[in-house]
Amino acid sequence: MTPANIYTEAPDMDTFGGRLSRARDAAGITPAQLARRLGVKTLTIQAWESDRSEPRANRLTMLAAFLGVSPTWLLSGVGQAPEEEVRLSAIRITQGQLGKLKDMHAAMAEVISSIEDELARLSRTQ
Repeated sequence: MTPANIYTEAPDMDTFGGRLSRARDAAGITPAQLARRLGVKTLTIQAWESDRSEPRANRLTMLAAFLGVSPTWLLSGVGQAPEEEVRLSAIRITQGQLGKLKDMHAAMAEVISSIEDELARLSRTQ
C-alpha cells in the first residue's frame, strides 16, 4: 500500500522569486508595470523576484490574482502554474510585429535604392 499523497503533481521547485518572475513574464508585463499596478516601487518587485524579500499576505493575494496564479503556487510551487498559452500568444504577436517590421525595412530599401538611382541619373545628365 502506498502512502496517501495530497499532491497530484510534483511541486515547482523554483524559489518564490523565480515563480513570481515566470508568472510576470507569462503575463507579458514588466516589473515597472507590475509595481504600478500593485502600488509599490519597482525596486520592491525586483527584491521579491531576487528573493531578498517577500510580499505581505495582502500583496501576495493581489499578485496572484493579477498574474492569474494561486497564492499557494507563488509561495510553495503547489498548484496551477501560469498559462503557457499566454506566453506562446505573446511570442506569436511579437513574431508578427517583427515580420511587419522586416517588410517595412525591405520596402524602405527599395525606396532608397530608387532615390539613389535617380540621383545617379541626374548626376550624369549635368
